[in-house]
Amino acid sequence: QVQLVESGGGLVQAGGSLRLSCAYSGRFRSIHNMGWYRQAPGNEREWVSTITIGGTTTYADSVKGRVTISRDPDKKTMYLQMNNLKPNDTGIYLCNMEATNLFHTSSSYWGQGTQVTVSP
Repeated sequence: QVQLVESGGGLVQAGGSLRLSCAYSGRFRSIHNMGWYRQAPGNEREWVSTITIGGTTTYADSVKGRVTISRDPDKKTMYLQMNNLKPNDTGIYLCNMEATNLFHTSSSYWGQGTQVTVSP
């Protein structure tokens, strides 16, 4: 069973920074990509950023230039460095992993999320 555990959220003033972490564990054959999503109260879940197994990164226009996604395979951890945070960045940030499971099929795994609150 694969587990994803996010951490690093909190309350920060506009303009501040946070670094989110997503530690993953469990058994799977290979990772295709990992990503971050966020969900604000009353809103749909929104894609934030993705990093492929090859290291290619992509970002939503709303965060481009302010966030950096990275992954440390040795630590089995993915990160999201967020700078110049804005109140609109407030939400629950969730970690996602797309991987090939032990049955050779693709699976999508999610963490429970970490709350980010940005005050004006």
